[in-house]
Amino acid sequence: MFMYINMMLSLFMFLSGIIVYVLKRKHLLSTLLSLEFIVLSLFYLLFMLYMNYNYEYYFTMIFLVFSVCEGALGLSILVSMIRTHGNDYFQSFNILEC
Repeated sequence: MFMYINMMLSLFMFLSGIIVYVLKRKHLLSTLLSLEFIVLSLFYLLFMLYMNYNYEYYFTMIFLVFSVCEGALGLSILVSMIRTHGNDYFQSFNILEC
């Protein structure tokens, strides 16, 4: 019963992250935050799955390392976009200008 509730919570977190990603796609910061929320929900799902089957947690550490690298890359793209264009709107970003 406990595992079922955690799976439903993780699924709800994942779907709400996807809904926010679709609805707030105009700002880069909002999309990055929703992607990090999706990664956290997947981490929670993996952790509960490994805890249920009594596996080792090494893969979750590798998953966290890759998610931190993804977050750092997204923030660097955000900083470079704000420095060059002044904001994080996708409407003002023109690929042909660069």
